[in-house]
Amino acid sequence: MAPAIPAAMIPAAMERPHFIGIGGAGMSGIAKILAQRGALVAGSDARESETAASLRALGATVHIGHAAVHLADDTTAVVVSSAIRADNPELARATELGIPVVHRSDALAALMTGLRAIAVAGTHGKTTTTSMLAVALTELGLAPSYAIGGDLAGPGTNALHGDGEIFVAEADESDRSFQKYDPEVAIVLNVELDHHANYASMDEIYESFEAFVAKIRPGGTLVVGEHAGARELARRVAGRDDLTIIRVGESADSDARILAITPRGMTSEVTVALDGTEHTFTVSVPGRHYAHNAAAALAAGARVGIDPAALAQALTAYTGVGRRLQLKGEAAGVQVIDSYAHHPTEMTADLEAMRSAAGSERRLLVVFQPHLFSRTQELGKEMGQALTLADASAVLEIYPAREDPIPGITSALIIDAARAAGADVTAVSDKDTVPDVVAGMAKPGDLVLTMGAGDVTDLGPRILARLADRD
Repeated sequence: MAPAIPAAMIPAAMERPHFIGIGGAGMSGIAKILAQRGALVAGSDARESETAASLRALGATVHIGHAAVHLADDTTAVVVSSAIRADNPELARATELGIPVVHRSDALAALMTGLRAIAVAGTHGKTTTTSMLAVALTELGLAPSYAIGGDLAGPGTNALHGDGEIFVAEADESDRSFQKYDPEVAIVLNVELDHHANYASMDEIYESFEAFVAKIRPGGTLVVGEHAGARELARRVAGRDDLTIIRVGESADSDARILAITPRGMTSEVTVALDGTEHTFTVSVPGRHYAHNAAAALAAGARVGIDPAALAQALTAYTGVGRRLQLKGEAAGVQVIDSYAHHPTEMTADLEAMRSAAGSERRLLVVFQPHLFSRTQELGKEMGQALTLADASAVLEIYPAREDPIPGITSALIIDAARAAGADVTAVSDKDTVPDVVAGMAKPGDLVLTMGAGDVTDLGPRILARLADRD
């Protein structure tokens, strides 16, 4: 049964919402929070999933497949993401009935009304940093609400309505929707050119992030990472008198300065100096970039009044989030780990982290699935170069997601670039053959990394099963 929630916590238009694509990471989070607040949630998705089951457990009605008949006449709003096409039958039915159509970013913004919002943005690292904050604040008994782009390892969910005053949200720049939020504290981890279907240049990217920063509440805080793009953003917005800027990083000019990152296998020990005091804590995933994410979370939490010493220790409770170097299991002496990395910067960071964890005795094998034709067109060469960090890789066909094919753009762009750089790469056209391919390559002690933002994640259990059969 849903908890008793004040009526003001449910926007009037969201009393009986219908979500098209309710199983998506962003959409499902909003739907879960509304259901927990007492709204009568319904929606549809292309396929059955654990997410659909978890929504039903909260009382939501979830239809599989998209059809006009799924839309109830008493629906108060239809919630869509930018991925929903104009010819979707449920969207067409909503237009016919005159039902308001609400973008998911507007729905999320409404859920944050009246709460102390922390919005986490950046080209990379949003999900991990948001998750770290959500876990740490929960560990401290602050009962935050949160909406994240992945499932937390502990609670196993990507969203929760909490009774506390803080709302932590992942802020997506891909379609400029993060410009709808007005947080008290915003984190911008990094700024790079991505989402090429929506942004034509770095100037457009900076303009979009500047619009996001402009919405920070008067007297609020911008926390920026050490990435050159984030520091450039800080320079561009530095003239705003009612905004405090906190720089996080290893450089001497950082306000939250990372003094040490010590690898410890699949974890790291991190020391951060903040406001004249040093804080040492453990980050449960390997890699320098995850240490930087944790430091940003620490700085942001301090800006909403949380004791940094307590928060630093609470960050050790973070045990990971789905698809962010998530250990899927071990079979025949081979560990299989899943990575969401799909941009060359992310790929390089995760591969370097895993290379460090593997040491000199173990091999790193990668199954990579490119995500989006437009991204492959613009960054395929850099993706191939990133794969040189693996001992061997299998590269799948491009996962199209919301895009139509672009003539001449295939995963061969990545494979050719990787081979030109000296990488050992196998092209795999049939995803179903991957478990056999990996079983033929892997030896006891190896690490296998499934990598990409598409359905490559489904291969982890199948690879483990095939390795177990081989053994």
